[in-house]
Amino acid sequence: MSRTLGLGTLRLGAVGTALLLPLTAACGGSGDGAGNSGGSGAASGSTRLTVLAAASLTDAFRTAGAAYEKSHPGTRLTFSFAGSQELVAQVSQGSPADVLVTADTTSMDKVKGDTGTPSVIAGNRLVIATGEGNPLKIDELKDLADAGVKVVLAAPEVPAGKYSKQILDRQRLTVKPVSQEPNVRAVLSKVELGEADAGLVYRTDAESAADKVDAVDIPDAQNAVARYPAATLKDSRHAEAAAAFVAWLSSPEAQKILREAGFQQP
Repeated sequence: MSRTLGLGTLRLGAVGTALLLPLTAACGGSGDGAGNSGGSGAASGSTRLTVLAAASLTDAFRTAGAAYEKSHPGTRLTFSFAGSQELVAQVSQGSPADVLVTADTTSMDKVKGDTGTPSVIAGNRLVIATGEGNPLKIDELKDLADAGVKVVLAAPEVPAGKYSKQILDRQRLTVKPVSQEPNVRAVLSKVELGEADAGLVYRTDAESAADKVDAVDIPDAQNAVARYPAATLKDSRHAEAAAAFVAWLSSPEAQKILREAGFQQP
């Protein structure tokens, strides 16, 4: 946009900005319209829902959002992806939103006074992400305890970090990460960029970057199952539309999209 605007145009811009504040406050810098189909071209009078979703749902929910908007032309979705602990903080602070989807039930329970009854829509498991070609030949969890391996993990307050700690403690392994990240996508990024040799991420995250990282499976007996609950927010200004989207996430159409992205059935 040109910065050499007339006074009248500036006033109009200020009014428009004020009207949009309730939406953009919820999304912050991580907001993402479903398939970019919202925007200024959205039909007049359409319902806009803001969905706060765990970072590991990013790719699957972009696809799911586009499918939902196509079959529900009166609804537009805006996603805000972040670590579940950040999403819970947003809800606790009263950020305007309509739906919350976390990567664990513990995070959802922390704001149970602010949500409707949650329903688990998907499951996930951890894998070891390594650089492409797995140059250090990391084969199992105990390899992460090698002092010569640079490991990055999600922070303990993040669901992926909590699950990582559980499985490492269960194997009595001491792993000293070079960094602890605010969400699982940041862990994946460190491995992609070569800033770490390995990291614990969800299977779906590794699959989303299959051309950049390798995934080493962790046996089920040593693994943890992540569960993703979805719920409406009681302060939503579009309660009926929010409930419809949450219900749709358990539909065959949505479940097919989630399974294709690597998620397990709930």
